[in-house]
Amino acid sequence: MARIVGVRFKKNGKVYYFGPGSFELKVGDHVIVETVRGVEYGEIAIAEREASDDEIVSPLKDIIRPATAEDDKVFEENRVKAKEAFPTAIEKIKKHGLEMKLIDIEYTFDNSKMLFYFTADGRIDFRELVKDLASVFKIRIELRQVGVRDEAKIVGGLGVCGRPCCCNACMGDFQPVSIKMAKEQGLSLSPTKISGTCGRLMCCLNYEQGAYEDAIKRVPGVGSFVETADGKGNVVSSNLISETVQVKFERGNETELITYKIDDIKVLSKKKGHYSSAANSIPSDGETVKE
Repeated sequence: MARIVGVRFKKNGKVYYFGPGSFELKVGDHVIVETVRGVEYGEIAIAEREASDDEIVSPLKDIIRPATAEDDKVFEENRVKAKEAFPTAIEKIKKHGLEMKLIDIEYTFDNSKMLFYFTADGRIDFRELVKDLASVFKIRIELRQVGVRDEAKIVGGLGVCGRPCCCNACMGDFQPVSIKMAKEQGLSLSPTKISGTCGRLMCCLNYEQGAYEDAIKRVPGVGSFVETADGKGNVVSSNLISETVQVKFERGNETELITYKIDDIKVLSKKKGHYSSAANSIPSDGETVKE
C-alpha cells in the first residue's frame, strides 16, 4: 500500500498517480510533477488516499511542488501561444498538400516541445512538415495521429441527446462498447441511432449495461414456457426495465395476452412449450398433446 494523489493534465483526461510527498493537497489544487514528457502542470483530481500495489505503476514519483502564481501564468501563456500557432500550422499543412486534419496544439509546460494532434485516413509522411514547423517555431516538434473518438474528446460538441459529448464532458478513459450491448438493451441497430458524433458506437451504451446484464439473468426470454396464476403459457415479449413479461395463452381458438411481474411467474422451460390439462405435463419442444 502507498499514499497517492490522482493528477489530471487535461479536462476529463486520464488520471495518473503520484506520491503527495509532504504537501497537503486537495481536489482542484494545481501542482507541478515530473512525467515521461518532462515537467508538467496538472490538477489534483483524486484526494490523498491509500492505493494497492496493483493500482500503482512503478516507480511512483512524488509531487514536485504545488503550483505557484508564476506557474499558473506560464500555463496560461502556453495555452495562448498554442491557440495563436493554429493558423500557421494549418497554412503549413496546406502548403505540403497533406491529407490530414489538425485537431489540437499543445506546449509542454517547460516549453521544450510542441505537440500537434491530427486525424487522417491513413499513414502520413510528415517529415518535411516537421522540419518546416521547427524552423518557424524554433522548438522541438512532435506530431501525433489520433482516432475519431479522441478527436471528439478533444474538440467536444453535442451528442444526439442534446447534451455535451460524454467523452469531453465527464469521461476520463474510453470504455469498450459493442453492438451486443445495443441488442441486449433492445435498441435500434440502425447506425444512425446508436452512433455518436464521432461515428462510433455511443459511449453511453456502457452506462447501464451492468443493470441490463443482471436483468437478463432474471427475466425469462421470449419463448420461455411459464406458469402463472392464470395458467401456463409462452412468453412473447419482455421488458428488462420494468422486469415484466407478456405471456400468451391459447384458449381453444382464442389467444389471450397478459402482462406479469417476473415475481408472479414460474419458469417451466426456457423453450417454447404447449400445455394440456388432460396430460398435465410439459411435452418436449415441438410436440403437441391432444385433449
